Amino acid sequence: MLIGVAVTVRLGFWQLSRAAEKEARHAAIVALMAAPVLDTAALLKTPSHFAQLHQRVDLVGQWLPEHTVYLDNRPMNGRAGFWVLTPLQLDAVTRVLVQRGWVPRHQQDRTLLPAIQSPSGMVRVQGRIAPSPSHLMDLGTAAEAAGASSDTSKIRQNLDVQAYASQTGGALAATVLQTDAASDGLLRDWPEITAGVEKNLAYAFQWFALAALQLMLYIWFQFIQPHRHARRSSF
Repeated sequence: MLIGVAVTVRLGFWQLSRAAEKEARHAAIVALMAAPVLDTAALLKTPSHFAQLHQRVDLVGQWLPEHTVYLDNRPMNGRAGFWVLTPLQLDAVTRVLVQRGWVPRHQQDRTLLPAIQSPSGMVRVQGRIAPSPSHLMDLGTAAEAAGASSDTSKIRQNLDVQAYASQTGGALAATVLQTDAASDGLLRDWPEITAGVEKNLAYAFQWFALAALQLMLYIWFQFIQPHRHARRSSF
């Protein structure tokens, strides 16, 4: 009983520590998102800023629409669709990959891509530096997965950013999640960044409850039940 209670209590406190770590990480993200916005000149002057995840940025550059890709199976608001990503050229040698927004998938023909605008000339993009697009489990047959990840396919299940950069002409300084209002035929209802501690707190409660249950069962079977049995036997 002592070992069981000690282990489950320790696991409960471990889940609480995991929740505290997530809350601290979320607080750091919130603080960084509240920091002053960096413009293109500041980023080009200090390239290390491109590595600051969640840093807000205000970029001016030119779209490279010929390299636009559509990541499949990326729902938004309960609807099936694509994330649209296009490189943005900031100067002669510096590019970023912009996750521009979301478009719905055609109901009958998944290869029929909706029209989006990629204005020529200099454009302004507001957003925040983000991790590379999340990797999903490849669906379908191996041949379909290979086709969906080929160098020439606009529609892809996943995107290897380093390989994509090599295919499209050079390194990408960062991935930027565009947060402007909906435009260019794209929606940008991105989910809010949360600490995500609910699961850890639920697990902690379960471990503590299990510890309490073990203790109560021990008291019941070792003390209360023998005492009641002894009382009944005395009559």
